[in-house]
Parts: sequence; C-alpha cells; structure tokens
Amino acid sequence: MSNATNNLNTAIGAGTLLVNAADQNTAIRAGALLSNTIATVNKATGALALVNNTTAGANTPTGVEDLASNTDGNSNTAICADALFTNTTGGFNTATGFGALVFNTTGDDNTATGDEALFKNTTGVNNTGIGAAAGANQNTGSNNVYIGAGMEGVAGESNACYIASIFNQTSTGGTQVFINASGKVGTITSSRRFKEEIKPMDEASQLILALRPVTFRYKSEIDPAGTRQFGLVADEVEKVSPDLIVRDKEGNPCSVRYDQINAMLLNEFLKEHKRAEEQGRKAQEQEATIAQLKCNAAKQEAAILDLRNEMKALTAQLKEQAARIHKVNAKLEAGEQAPRVVNAFGEFNPPRQSLDRSTKTAHKAVATGVGAALCRSFSMTFGTTSIARWICASVLNRPKEKRRLRPASSPVGFMARSTCEAS
Repeated sequence: MSNATNNLNTAIGAGTLLVNAADQNTAIRAGALLSNTIATVNKATGALALVNNTTAGANTPTGVEDLASNTDGNSNTAICADALFTNTTGGFNTATGFGALVFNTTGDDNTATGDEALFKNTTGVNNTGIGAAAGANQNTGSNNVYIGAGMEGVAGESNACYIASIFNQTSTGGTQVFINASGKVGTITSSRRFKEEIKPMDEASQLILALRPVTFRYKSEIDPAGTRQFGLVADEVEKVSPDLIVRDKEGNPCSVRYDQINAMLLNEFLKEHKRAEEQGRKAQEQEATIAQLKCNAAKQEAAILDLRNEMKALTAQLKEQAARIHKVNAKLEAGEQAPRVVNAFGEFNPPRQSLDRSTKTAHKAVATGVGAALCRSFSMTFGTTSIARWICASVLNRPKEKRRLRPASSPVGFMARSTCEAS
C-alpha cells in the first residue's frame, strides 16, 4: 500500500490499495482496489475485487473478482464470485450470486439475485431477476421483471414480466387478479361494505348490444405464433361506453373490462328469461282456453247430434201426422163428394162452408198436435218466434192464388194461423 497522506483507509492483503490517494476505502484480500486512485467509500473484501477501479466510489464487492473491470461505476454491490465482473461504468447495480450480472458493462439500476441472474445483461437498465438464471437471456432491454428460477426471458425485450409456477396451476375458491395502469396487482372486491350507490342495472346493460365482437391476431412482436383471438377492440368499445375500457398511463384505450361485460350479459339474460317465462305463462293460458273451446265444441257437436236425432224423430212424427191428415181428407172426400182433394199440406181444401163442426174439430186437434211437437223440439234451440216464422214461411208465404186454397179450417192452415198469431 502506497497510501501516505490519506485517512480512514483499511488495506489487508498483498497489493491492496496499492496506488490509492483517496480516503475511506477498505480493501481486504490480495489485489483488492489495487488500481484505486481518487475513489472513496469503496469496500472490497474479495481477491482482485475492484482491481481496476480508479475513480468510482461507494462500491461494495465481496467476492473474488467482483467488479473486477469497474472503473467509473458508482454505488454497485456485488456479492459472490464474478458478480458484475465486466461492469465498467454502470452504477447502482446489485448482483448477488455467482456470475450475476456478469456481462453488465454500462447498465444501471439492475438487481440480480441468484446464480447467473441477468447473466447476459449488458446495457439494459431497471431490470430485476430473482432466482437462478432469472432473466438470463435479457441483454439490452429495460424495465423487465423475472421472478423464479429459469424465467430466462427474451433478448432485447422491455416492460415484460415473468412469474414462475403460475401457468397451468389451479387455485380453487379464489378470485381474478387485476393490474391497473400503475402496475399495481390486486383483486376486485365485491362485498357490500366496499360499495356505494348500489341500484339495479335495468336497461343500462342494453348498450352491450351495440358492441362488435371480432376475431384477430396480435402483432408478431406480441405473439410470434399468430394465434387467432376472439374479443373486442378497445377503441370501438370506448365509443359505445368509455366505462368499459382500461386506459394506459397516457390515457389511451388499452384493454376492455370483460368482467364488467359479463355482469351486463347476465342482466340481459335475466331480462330475457323473465320475458320467456311470461310468454310461457301466456302460452299456458292460451292452451287452457283452446282446451276449453275444444270441450265446448265437443259439447256443441253432441248437442247438434241430439238435435239431428230429434229432427229425425220429428220428421217421422210429421209423416205420421201427414198420413193421418191424408186419411181424414180421404174420408171427407168420400163422405161429402167434395170436388176438391185435400193433401197433407192443406192444398186444394174443400169449401169452408161444406165442413161441419166435427170435421173442424178433427182438423184443429191434428194441427194442435203437430204444433205442440214442433214447439217441444225447437223451443230450446231456436226460440218461439223463430218457430212461428218458420211455420208461417212454410205454410202462409205462398202466392195468393195458392194461399186462398188453404182455409183456416184445414189442419195445417189452422196450425199456421194459430202459431203465427201466438208469435
């Protein structure tokens, strides 16, 4: 040691602080701070540590040949053999582990913990590698984080983050992890105690119907494999709803808040489900109504069938009555030798004055029997007025010349007259 006038220096070992002219340096083991001239506050405790350092200060190498090439780099810490071995002017670096930051030359503010961590870094700054060979491939990139052994990264990349033992690992009962524009990592809380202004979403979710889902591929510098992706474009989503996008530090659209879209989709689904239930309820009511109508129709068909059977019976009765009237007319013709023949419908009746009281009584009885039968058959279905009109139409609505041939004393004529007068 050639130190003569400088103060507070410690040198232990051959060649330590050999040409030193500065203060507050500590050199322990052979060759430590061998070339130091004016640099101060250095502490080298390994053989050949800071061996070439001349003007840089506040360096702490503790292993063999740590910071061996350092000349003007300040505030570096190297622990373990060959840490920051080739560093020349880089400053504020921390290397802990064999060969950590071994090729760094001018890079600043790097932290490497683990053997060969940030092994190839030369000029990159603000890189962190924790674990053996963490960030080992990184050389000129900056602002990278490598956590975990073997997270070697890619040469020249920047602003990348690698964390080992996460991919393809299942964690049940947890929640999603989110990162904000400031790089803060956390989860979304959903308890009521963290919220305010809680109210139903109602129609606010309808705006997702204006979103345009797309397929795409990331640029090659992001995804060299060019995997096909499905999703939305944040710039387009911003036009629909600025609340659904994530912005970067400069305020530009960066990503989409897909978790919020999921909640809106749920609201739209529930509304549609409610509408479907209402439609189902109405459909059930309509089916019940249709079933009732079919039941009523069946009853009406049965009633119509009964009416048809009654009509057949009535027709038979009418034919029987007609036969009786025919016999009465035949008797009258034979007994009185009337020049005219009376048929079943009262046509061509004998003169009114030629009929005696007994004949009139017989005609009235027949007409009354026929009318009663008609009333019993049709009164429940068509009404008394309709019966009268039907009988009048069939008996009286004839040309005048024929109507004169039906005197009221005939059975059918008497029945028509009596029925029409009653209606």
